[in-house]
Amino acid sequence: MASKTDSIKPDKQNRVQQLRGFCCTAQSGSISKAAERMQLSQPSVSLQIQALEREFKVKLFERRGPKISLTPDGKALYQLASPLVEQLDRLQESFAAMRGEVESGRLDIAAGESTILYLLPEFVQRYMVDYPKVEVKLHNVTGRKGLELIRADEVDFAVGSMVDQPEDIEYRPKFSYPPVLITPIDHPLAKMKRMSLRDISRHPLILPPKHLTTRGIIEQGFHQHNCSYQVKLEAGGWEVIKKYVELGLGISIVTGICLTGDEQVATIPVNRYFPMRTYGVVCRKDKHFSPQAQRFIEIMGDDRSKKSARKTSQAK
Repeated sequence: MASKTDSIKPDKQNRVQQLRGFCCTAQSGSISKAAERMQLSQPSVSLQIQALEREFKVKLFERRGPKISLTPDGKALYQLASPLVEQLDRLQESFAAMRGEVESGRLDIAAGESTILYLLPEFVQRYMVDYPKVEVKLHNVTGRKGLELIRADEVDFAVGSMVDQPEDIEYRPKFSYPPVLITPIDHPLAKMKRMSLRDISRHPLILPPKHLTTRGIIEQGFHQHNCSYQVKLEAGGWEVIKKYVELGLGISIVTGICLTGDEQVATIPVNRYFPMRTYGVVCRKDKHFSPQAQRFIEIMGDDRSKKSARKTSQAK
């Protein structure tokens, strides 16, 4: 007859796999999605979670509609288990990194189109030269989708701008860019020595769609200064907006990150009326970075890569 100790021994032997299933479920918010990601059956993942609940004598998840969420006990276990599982899964890579080797592997970064187009090229180029055998994948996504990928552990981190920071997300700003008014070169505003927000509000604007963060910041700036404004054209993408301003179809307020110095537009700083925008690394608070991810973040923090001063001077 098996003793009580023998009856729980198999669970303890499989604890790493149980914790992996638990963490994957917590990140996915769904047992079925966790099972698909782990290439296991849904009952297998359910049994892993049940084994942990029996061992620790707690309930780890509660159901809310179609999704499940962590209980307070589940959150406590996830905080302890997630770094351990990530470190075990990346043990070989971490060991190679300690020996100064980052010869292979993969790096997944989520970012919006403007970040991929204007901020990341220099860093990606340097990284691929230094680590040519690491596969790099840039996920071109919206900010909301980027957070979903972060929480599901489908990317190493995101790079972008963040205004409202969720409780479970860490934001590490690295670069700052000024707000800039762009106009056609021969526009009346370009000839003014001192310009107010009311002067700007008299001219029709070309702005991004309302669901984007930049649009909200611009609207808030006008509202705080009790100024109305007229949107003549709504268009997505800084390159599109700059092109239509060059054609004389309106003026716009952009973030300095998108200005290369080659545009045929006049640029006027408007940081008196609108806030500076920061860009940086976005990740889970409990994220344990792979050696590949850590190397990329280090490159972004290298003084040689600081673009803020250059971007600010171009905007002026």
